[in-house]
Formats: sequence, C-alpha cells, structure tokens
Amino acid sequence: MSCPVFLTETARMAAARPGGLVELDGPEGRHAVTVRRLRPGETVMLTDGAGWQVLGEVRRAQPPDRLSVAVTHTERLPAPDPLLVVVQALAKGERGEAAVASMTEVGVDVIVPWAAERSVVRWDPARRERARGRWQVTAVEAAKQSRRVWLPRVEAVHGTAEVLGLLRDAEAALVLHESASQPLAGAWLPSGGRVVLVVGPEGGISPGELEAFAAAGAAPVRLGQSVLRTSTAGTAAIAVISARSRWA
Repeated sequence: MSCPVFLTETARMAAARPGGLVELDGPEGRHAVTVRRLRPGETVMLTDGAGWQVLGEVRRAQPPDRLSVAVTHTERLPAPDPLLVVVQALAKGERGEAAVASMTEVGVDVIVPWAAERSVVRWDPARRERARGRWQVTAVEAAKQSRRVWLPRVEAVHGTAEVLGLLRDAEAALVLHESASQPLAGAWLPSGGRVVLVVGPEGGISPGELEAFAAAGAAPVRLGQSVLRTSTAGTAAIAVISARSRWA
C-alpha cells in the first residue's frame, strides 16, 4: 500500500534535509494523527503542492494535530510541461466534481469551469466562489490520493468570451466534438507551453460556440465512435494527451 500524502508549507519543504525533522500541524497534522492514526515508523510523503516532495518516517505523533517526520529523501520536481488546461462545462449534480477528481488523477493542471450556452447548471454570483471552492478541494484530495506534487488549480467560472481568450493564447487549442473528423490521437501537440481542451455540457456545444472556437484557432477533435458524458470525456482526453505529450 502506498504511503499517505500530506500538504504543508513551501518553507518547510525547502528547509528539509535528510536526517532532519519536519513538523506537520494544523488540519493536515490533525488528519494524520487523529483521523489516520499514524504511528512511529510509518512512512509518509509531504509536499507543498508546488513541486517539493519529502519522504520520511513518523518519529512522533502527538494528539491532536502534531506529527514529527524524520526526513529520508527530498526532491523538487519541475513543473509539468506542457501545461494541460481543461475548460470544463458546468454539469448537474455531482458530475462536475467527479470530472475534476478523475481529470486530476490523469494529469490535468488547470481546470476552468465554463458557463456554456447549453449548461443546465448555473453558478449564480452568490454561490460561485463556494462552488469553485468545492472543485478545488476535490482536486486537492484527488491529487493527494494519486501522489501528485504539483496540485491542479481551479479557476473562477468563465463565460464563452473569456474562454475564447484562453484558446487564442494557447500553443494548442482543442475542442471535443462528436462530429469532428480529426481523432485526438492524431492531433498536433506542442512539446511545451499550454494545451487548452474544451469539454462541452450535457446538451453539447452550440453551433455558435463551435464557430467562435474555430475562429479563435481551436481544432475540433473526437475521442472515438462513442459519445462520452461531460463527466468522463475530459478524463479520457487528458489521459491521451498526457501519454502523448509527457510520456512519449
């Protein structure tokens, strides 16, 4: 079984040295000591979510929220490149959070909630930050579960005009669409920079949106013969892009 992952401050990670101690406290320390009930001798991984990774063994567990970790290894990993950005249309129920969790597991770096023309759900001004916060918490938990040291970022909800700006500035801009003739597996991808992928809502991307995206330089692509749900399409696409651009 893989060791649990906990978040802590960059300053602590940067100062950690093999043979030294790192103290974990606050909510993450409470989770380690009170919820996970870690004991001396168990292995843990600490990260700041911005590249630092520290492996070590629990030296002391002091309830309710203090964990002392004896450092055995430290490393700072470079930021992901190319950066994988998904413009994810708002979805009803828990489908949006499910999409965030699974996309995080396969390598997404930035998630942009999109209020598409045909989105059933709307984030009204009173709930936007709370809803974005739920997506961000979901991304953090999924990143910890999959042992990522660079945490995905969830942006504020975007309208279509703002999405067009993202597409124009990207090194590669792609739109998942069932009528596209170009398979995603054969689409051109850059060796660095930003790859922006648009995933439509349950009702699909409207003709007007598709036309505007094309004018902004986005190429329509398809995953295969079947049409995936909005909660799974981005995950499948990011898995393909990540495998081609980062692990080829």
